[in-house]
Amino acid sequence: MNFHIMTLFPDMVMDGLRTSILGRAQENGLISMTAWNIRDYTLDKHNKVDDYPYGGGAGMLMQAQPVYDTYRAICQKIGAEKPRVIFLSPKGQTFHQQMAKDLAREEHLIFLCGHYEGIDQRVLDKIVTDEVSIGDYVLTGGELPAMVMIDAISRMVPGVLTNAESGVSESFSEDLLEYPQYTRPEVWEEESVPAILLSGDHAKVDAWRLEQSKEITKIRRPEMFERYMETHPEPVRKKRRRK
Repeated sequence: MNFHIMTLFPDMVMDGLRTSILGRAQENGLISMTAWNIRDYTLDKHNKVDDYPYGGGAGMLMQAQPVYDTYRAICQKIGAEKPRVIFLSPKGQTFHQQMAKDLAREEHLIFLCGHYEGIDQRVLDKIVTDEVSIGDYVLTGGELPAMVMIDAISRMVPGVLTNAESGVSESFSEDLLEYPQYTRPEVWEEESVPAILLSGDHAKVDAWRLEQSKEITKIRRPEMFERYMETHPEPVRKKRRRK
């Protein structure tokens, strides 16, 4: 799994992706990350990559040429004619767990991080395959959203997580939020760990965790709970006939 980030701030991206689980995954050769500095591909002698928008308006727009030439350099490097390019934008489809799973199947992913007031639409039309948002709010650039997506996608790559179950039995994996969890000590601040978790009965523990997940999801994310119930309908109990 190879991530390529087109950005004006490569250090910001790479400093945030070199640590913890992602850092270990890179050391083990499971994923790779390369930040491509768009300024390196501008034809302007002052390394300028932006200009005023036609029609007026506040702010500056990133120009098409340096973005496109960065993209072509990546294509040449990886030997792909039309790789998948994700543009981080508030106008895009909202990112979710299933999207992370789908994107984790790709060999190469390119993330285009905008800045200022955006990017010339002509280059977006030419190279972008997916426009994605991480939520209904506006940030100063696409670097943080790219890092969020890369973290979520990387977790779905086989071998990145040391515990094989960690990427499966957690929030959103089955349209349910994660159940509450506890560790030692058994009693803390006069609060005890739920007795069922100390029982040693794995079937009962699993059933308790499922019910906890369902209850939490029903309260906090009712639309998600509805999706869950559509795919996991409650069994109909047959009424006993009276003799």
